[in-house]
Amino acid sequence: VRLVESGGDLVQPGGSLRLSCAASGFTFSTYRMSWYRQAPGKERELVAHITTAGRSTNYADSVKGRFTISRDNVKNTVYLQMNSLKPEDTAVYYCNVVLLRPYWGQGTQVTVSA
Repeated sequence: VRLVESGGDLVQPGGSLRLSCAASGFTFSTYRMSWYRQAPGKERELVAHITTAGRSTNYADSVKGRFTISRDNVKNTVYLQMNSLKPEDTAVYYCNVVLLRPYWGQGTQVTVSA
């Protein structure tokens, strides 16, 4: 199983970013996918998850209405579109899948600062 995140960057408050997570080593279309984040000094928290066909999504209250999770089961990729970014969104963002155990990518840094 391999998960590779990309798309993190330094962005001003109010800006947007799209994160991508390229997955391999498992049958992507049959597993729920999730995005987590971890800010300095804080525990890792669930940001959003999406079911296998993308028909159902769920979000942390802190990102509802601003972030959108989606997936492409042909490209084996899950995305996180982040709009109206705030300084408190600053964190390392991780892609996650649970097979017999949880798997994580290396993370991608998102920094929201003026």
